[in-house]
Amino acid sequence: MSEVAGQIAAVHESYAFACMRCGHGWERSYAIEHHTDTEGHECVRYVVDGAVVPSPLSRPVCENCDGHVVRIMRAGQVSSVRGPAPAPERVPERLPVPEAHHWHLSDLLHPFQRRAS
Repeated sequence: MSEVAGQIAAVHESYAFACMRCGHGWERSYAIEHHTDTEGHECVRYVVDGAVVPSPLSRPVCENCDGHVVRIMRAGQVSSVRGPAPAPERVPERLPVPEAHHWHLSDLLHPFQRRAS
């Protein structure tokens, strides 16, 4: 799947992403263009929908929460998990919550205190 147009060779790659912060998952396809400048140095550009974007492999960012802890996987990983949403579970009635006890430092240290002789 390589195309050569003058000094440009483009390869098309797709990746799946999952954010470890918010759980959002998405997939994206990239045209990876390999350019050679007039001095013979190679330059790589990632293009999505005609716009040059940063490499998804260097520092991916979650498109939902802007988190930087993103797992990169092969394409198809996210879409294979997506499917019809499960039916919501019936939520049981809430039981009364007992009154909370406010602890004081002296309560916690009591077992460790010496007894006066």
